[in-house]
Parts: sequence; C-alpha cells; structure tokens
Amino acid sequence: MDHPKQEHLSDEHGVDGSWETMMARVAKFHHKHDFANPENNGHDMGYRIALMVEELGEFSAAITKGKPQEEAAEELADVLILTLGNALAMDIDLEDQFHKKMDRIMQRPSRRGGMGIRVTEYTGEPE
Repeated sequence: MDHPKQEHLSDEHGVDGSWETMMARVAKFHHKHDFANPENNGHDMGYRIALMVEELGEFSAAITKGKPQEEAAEELADVLILTLGNALAMDIDLEDQFHKKMDRIMQRPSRRGGMGIRVTEYTGEPE
C-alpha cells in the first residue's frame, strides 16, 4: 500500500525512511534526555517494558474503540520508537536481528488458531 509523502517538521533532519535514520533519531532523543544516565532509568529494561505495555494498551484502545486511523498510527509509532530505544538500551543490532528472524519465520508453516492465522513453531503437542 502506497502512502503519499507527508511534510514533517523532521524533513530538515534528512528523513529518508532508512533504518539508520530512524535509529539515529531515536539515539538523538535518548541523548537529549540523558536516558543512559542510571539516575534517569531511561535504559532500565523493567521500566522500558512497563512503557511498552502502556503504549501497546494505548494502541489497543485506539483499535478497539474505533478511533481514527491517524490516532492508531501515532500509538503504533510510539511502540516502534520504544522498540528501537530498547535496541539502543540493550546494544542490539535490531536490523540484523530483524532480518535473521524474518529468514527463519518465512520457513515456518501457518496454522489456524482459535482467533486466526498464526505462523509459529508451536504445534500444541506436548514436548
């Protein structure tokens, strides 16, 4: 699905849709607010997971309450920003891990579960 290019305040920062640009912008945000400082807990994964749950809840509410797609998109962007920040906090090359995971899951079969299709190694059989 193609979306029209929108003007953003961030266009001055070289927004090009690349992984490197997104990671650099999140890193700049972390630096601006001194997330790496242990006193700020900005890289504490327990805290970051709580923030992820909060943002997933906001995204879920936007969907289940039938809010405009623009609101759901903003909440989903929050989830992505936190996910990229988690990779920074944990010093994980998330782009590399993304491609490795996609290579693996592309080889998996899909199964129909109680709520819809799933792509998983889980068979429901006892191990």
